[in-house]
Formats: sequence, structure tokens, C-alpha cells
Amino acid sequence: MRKVDDLIINTLNTVIPTDSFHPDGEGACKDLYAKLEDGNSKRSKVIKNCITVTADRVKQLKEQRETNAEDVTLSKALRSEQTKLRMLQVELTVEDLVQERTSKVFHEKCRKYFKPQ
Repeated sequence: MRKVDDLIINTLNTVIPTDSFHPDGEGACKDLYAKLEDGNSKRSKVIKNCITVTADRVKQLKEQRETNAEDVTLSKALRSEQTKLRMLQVELTVEDLVQERTSKVFHEKCRKYFKPQ
């Protein structure tokens, strides 16, 4: 889902190769911005949904463990879900960094042609 973000520099160099050659820099930057925003919102939504589902699962496992503290498999499942939750939270931070980097590169290359609102 991060393909556009990962290839942002290459994509911008293809869309707007140099300052002297920009047949439709505004349109190209506007289209790319729309793609970036769409991807950003979809990824954030998916990650946040995963965090919600995993947090609910952790809560359920904690409640089950309170009633049956001796169940080793339940404790292992809880630890696994807690680890998954932490990883998803880190992924959300990574997503913020990717969006920040992409935004910076986009602004540097497209600021003459398109200013997002």
C-alpha cells in the first residue's frame, strides 16, 4: 500500500523532470497529491482498525485469564496479542514518518505548481 510513497522521488522526477520542462505540472502534481492522500487515509484507517481489533482481543484475553489464571495457553495467547498490539502501534508511528517524508518531498518538487489546501 506504500508503493506511491516509496517511489515518490522517482514518480516526481518522471512527472516533472526539470523546471524548464513542465507541460502540465499543476495537473500532474494535483493528481499525485490525490493519490498520496487516498493512500495515506486508507493505510491509516487499516492500521487503526487493526489496533482496535487487537486491543479488543487483548482485553478479552485479560478477562479470560482473570477467571482462569493457570491456563498457560491463554497466557501465551495474551502475550502474543500484546506483542502484536505494540507492533501495530509502532507501525502507526512509521506511517506518520512515511507521510511526513512524502509530504516534504512532494512540497519540494511541486510547490511551484500546486499548493494543497
